[in-house]
Amino acid sequence: MLFPMNGLFAALATPIDAGGRIDLAAYDRLVEFLLAAGVDGVVVGGATGEYPHFQMRERAELVRRAAERLPRNRRLVAGIGGPSMRRVIKLGRAAIEAGAESLLLPAPFFFRYEQDDLRAYFAHVSREVNAPCLLYDLPDFTNPILPPTVFSLLREEQHIVGIKDSSGRAENIETFAGERQNDSWTLLVGDDRLMARGVKAGWNGGISGVAGFCPELMVRLYRSVVRGETSETGRLEVLVHELIDRISVFPTPWGVRIGLAARGMETGPLPLPVTPRRRQQIEAFHGWFQPWLQTIC
Repeated sequence: MLFPMNGLFAALATPIDAGGRIDLAAYDRLVEFLLAAGVDGVVVGGATGEYPHFQMRERAELVRRAAERLPRNRRLVAGIGGPSMRRVIKLGRAAIEAGAESLLLPAPFFFRYEQDDLRAYFAHVSREVNAPCLLYDLPDFTNPILPPTVFSLLREEQHIVGIKDSSGRAENIETFAGERQNDSWTLLVGDDRLMARGVKAGWNGGISGVAGFCPELMVRLYRSVVRGETSETGRLEVLVHELIDRISVFPTPWGVRIGLAARGMETGPLPLPVTPRRRQQIEAFHGWFQPWLQTIC
């Protein structure tokens, strides 16, 4: 296991059939599509994968199937968020056994906790799974993890090796980069709008929801920053913001699955009934997306 983790990682959606069962054939095609686009690895079971919807055995199977398809030079991270600490630990062990090399560990959801509670939670889970864990700050859906909590865990807990920051707090970019100094923490941007800024500041890369359906855009953006291609980075950042503005009208992560459908990769029914207004929005996005896609090259 090589840390820190560098590169652009795509967050995987979870295709389902009409009965709500995971569509494994569609999932396999999605993994191959992302790998062909040049992502440095994939992340299974994060928010883009809609992890609260699936059972532990299903999630472990998704990790196993992705592991079977990844070449040795690509990396596999498994999200292990869940409704109880017991299930999170059990899933973490199962994910490592299934082939994940590291785990994406969000804070508990639904109930609210103090930072000391979260510190104890992360420390206990990481010790119990006995595997590299990336903290996953996702405050829109889970308890927020404040920077002092993150820094203490990174310094004190052997198995906590980095963070995916999906908070959208722009000030964290410079704060985390400055705090790391010579430590080997993995810093991954989780908000695509901040991807270029993070990599410029010295972050290792990002885990991207947009890359889950438009990987060529995010791969090009990441590589342009690494190569110091300022003009190209600026052009691609404009496209990222245009795309996010278009998908932000949809609930998270509907936009990823709607984007995949626009590319001919159906992922099954959305979690809620599609209202007439939503159907109009989806049709409008499809009409806009295909010609827009040509502007990336």
